[in-house]
Formats: sequence, structure tokens, C-alpha cells
Amino acid sequence: MTTVPTARPRQRFPEIAAVSWEHPADRAALQALRAVPGFDDVVRKVIGFLGGERGIRLLFQGNAVRAGAAQFPKLWTLQAEVAGTFDWPRVPELYVSQTPVFNAGAYGVDDPFTVVHSAALEMLDDDELRVLLAHEMGHVVSGHALYRTIAEILLSIGLSALPILAGIALFPIRLAILEWARKSELSADRAGLLGSQDVVASQRLFMKMAGGTRGQINSGQLSVDAFMVQANEYLTNRDGFDAVYKILNTLALTHPMNTIRAAELQQWVSTGEYDRILRGEYIRRGQQEQQRPLVDDLSAAGSHYAAEAREFAGAVADAARRAAERAAEAFRSAQRR
Repeated sequence: MTTVPTARPRQRFPEIAAVSWEHPADRAALQALRAVPGFDDVVRKVIGFLGGERGIRLLFQGNAVRAGAAQFPKLWTLQAEVAGTFDWPRVPELYVSQTPVFNAGAYGVDDPFTVVHSAALEMLDDDELRVLLAHEMGHVVSGHALYRTIAEILLSIGLSALPILAGIALFPIRLAILEWARKSELSADRAGLLGSQDVVASQRLFMKMAGGTRGQINSGQLSVDAFMVQANEYLTNRDGFDAVYKILNTLALTHPMNTIRAAELQQWVSTGEYDRILRGEYIRRGQQEQQRPLVDDLSAAGSHYAAEAREFAGAVADAARRAAERAAEAFRSAQRR
């Protein structure tokens, strides 16, 4: 007999607007993406090639299992619960795809749907699945699904497989998509926490995506506390050219490193924004959302990128200083000989 997930009181957010939790760099990167010459033309052509909304949905309807009362009922119950938490007018369709690689996604144009890989069901418990589904719901509410659909298609096409001129034309679009995709994940991670209202489950999700399975936590092989120490070490480490290596390691990724995501979410909670939303202090959809000054978003995003730039410049300068000190010490040692 299939049972539904254990219910516990969770705060609902009537008419909550995505801007209430979105990372400012997500909104700035999306604006930059839309401003890339030729991007809108690429979007229209790709969607048209796939047959629009229906064509995209048929890709999964034909080769995945649609969740509902008769198939994956427990997962569907979680999906409906998460939609209710965000006061979303419709529960997005949910598909389970037989895929051994852990992932999930929100796709579509005007009527987005969610896809969860079977590997996620094997790895996660109910609380972690709730975080995952709330994360994808965050993408839906933020309107990310269209751009993530385009991103998945464009990024699956290797530039080397295209004519030289086409590859050159798509390269700036590819970089812009990747930058936005990484920032959009930080927004969706916040939605994952708001939908689950379980900080520890959110941290466990990041840990399992980094390298874990369902049973290793119960058997004492994994520790959330140790993982968060690791996450904060990675975020704050500025030794040598580590900042340079971090950027280079991330450029080709669609998602931030899982340790970065865990630490970023922890930092957001520490600002008090999460608690304020739980108290009902958030922006509502509609006129209140539209009246939010654009300059507020741009200013916040500018502060985020400025802080990243300062950290990068400081790390490089520190590495250069220490390299110079080592060179000077080596020169003095050679003179003493």
C-alpha cells in the first residue's frame, strides 16, 4: 500500500511573487541574456522547430511516466502540496524519466511542467523530494522554464558540431545562458527552502547531489554538519589563485558547485529574508510586483557582482604578493650561499 508523505504544518504564501526570493544576480543575468544580439531570434526559431509548447511536452509524454493518482501518487501528492504552498493556480504536470544521472527540471513555454529523473527517487527521502520539487516550482513561478528549455537545447549542441560562423555567433549566447543558468539555480534553491521550510533537508539535498546515497546518512557515513563546514571552507578559501581556478572550473557548468549552493542558501537565511517571508512580509503578485522599482534589482545585482569582483581581485593580489615574497626570500637565500 502506498502512503502519502507525513503532513506537518507549513506556512503558505498567498499570492507570493517570485521577486520576493529571487537572487538579484539571477534577474540581472536574465536581463543581460535578453540583451545579447540575436537571442530572441534564436529562442523563436528553436521553439518553432520543436513544435511549440505541445511539441516540447510530447517529448516527455512519449518516453516518461506521468505522475498522478495512479502513478507515483506519493510524488504527485508532494507536487500538489508544493504548488499550494506557493499559491500557484495550477499544479504543473510531473513526469518521471528513467535516467541514472541525478537531475530534475522545469520545461515548457506558457504551461510549464516538471521532470524528475528516476535516480532522484532512488536517492532522496520524502523531505528531500519536497525540497527538490519546490526548487523546480521556483523555476516555474519565476518564469525560468522557457529559458531553461532553450538552454538545455543550445547547450546540448556542441559548438564543434556547428559551422564555424554559427559556432562563433552562438558563443556569446552560450556564455550568457550559462551565467544566467547558474544564477537562476540560486533563486530556485531559495524557493526549495521556502516550499519545504526545512533547512536541514535542503542541506542534505546538496550533500547527496555532491556525492551521496539514501542509506549512507542513516549508516553514519555522511554528516550534514561536516558537509556545511566543507561548503563554507570552499566559499571562503582565498589561498593563492584559488579564486581564478574556481571561476575557470565553473564557466562551462549549468549549475553552481553544490558546496557553493549550500553556503549561499545558508547566507541567505542568515540575512533574515527567509524569516521575513515566513512572517508574511513579501511582495505579492500583480500590482505590488509591477511597482517594484527596477533600479532596486539592478542595484542589488551590482552589489553582488561588485563583491565577487573585489573577492577575485583581492585573491589575485594576495597570491601575487605571496609569490613575490617567496621569490624575494629565494633570492636572499641564494645570496647567503
